[in-house]
Amino acid sequence: MSRRAVTLACASCLLLVLAVVGALLPVPYVALYPGPTANTLGDNGKGVPLVQIDGRQTYPADGHLNFTTVTYRGGPEARIDLFTALRGWLSADTAIVPEETIFPKHESQQQVDAENTRQMQDSQENAEAAALHELGIAVPTRVVVNSVQPNMPASGKIQPNDEITSVNGVQTGTVDKVKAETGRIGVGGKAEIGLLRAGKPVRVTLTTAKGQDGKPVVGVVLAEAYRFPFKINISVGDIGGPSAGLMFSLSIVDKLTPGSLTGGKFVAGTGTISPEGQVGPIGGIQQKMIAARRAGATVFLTPKDNCAEALSARPSGLRLVRADTLHGAVQSLNALTSGKGDVPACSK
Repeated sequence: MSRRAVTLACASCLLLVLAVVGALLPVPYVALYPGPTANTLGDNGKGVPLVQIDGRQTYPADGHLNFTTVTYRGGPEARIDLFTALRGWLSADTAIVPEETIFPKHESQQQVDAENTRQMQDSQENAEAAALHELGIAVPTRVVVNSVQPNMPASGKIQPNDEITSVNGVQTGTVDKVKAETGRIGVGGKAEIGLLRAGKPVRVTLTTAKGQDGKPVVGVVLAEAYRFPFKINISVGDIGGPSAGLMFSLSIVDKLTPGSLTGGKFVAGTGTISPEGQVGPIGGIQQKMIAARRAGATVFLTPKDNCAEALSARPSGLRLVRADTLHGAVQSLNALTSGKGDVPACSK
């Protein structure tokens, strides 16, 4: 064999080795795939209703109201290789997105997972509140202590998860009410705080301090929660994120009202939900539609801000129904079931 042939053969082998090594190099991207979908009118796979209501009359519901999910591969601690990324770019089922889209800088995978879990919990509470508001059932709020600031009047006297019920004898059901009553006291004044701690009433007296804005404070970070009139339990296992809120709300409405929202149809969907019933956009709409259609869905409830993207990737046989609010989604399902009324479609 000539020297030139040997050189070409060696160069070809070297290029092949470099190509293989390069394809296996980790890259800062995440692959998104269609994830599991579950019927909120059914059970969680262990015989337990996915949405269970106790203490209130419920009604049988048929059909499907499926929430949809996205699974991912990659992340700072387990990056995908270049070959996987290239294959994903060529696949209609997969989205390849920059790593920071899913994992913000300076956050570990464990922190992201914890945040997703918190978002799912908040989504469930918002879904319950929205559904009861839609049905005209009163849902009073309560004020809960998220955290206590160090070296402030409340330190050592008020604890996280305490519920503030009154300030100087005035009942408080909102954060604004607590702030208003504290403001009346003035800096250096006495504040008698009524609390519920683990269900037991507690009273503490504090001297207010001067906050950064010059207003009187006691040094607590507050949040509003709800006091539901009956128990609603949502069981979804280790699925995280806020995007199932709309479907949870619809399931609760369906179970608490006679008849069937779906009319036996296979409806799936996605969207965050606010306590007032506003539907918000989500990520991964393409993968969620694919998962829904594969499961058998023929109708997909789509947040209005996701409509343009959804239209460009809609699977064949899947009807997109625009969902702006919970009330609107209920009306759309009633129109689909009865064949009467307008059903808003997605538009670009």
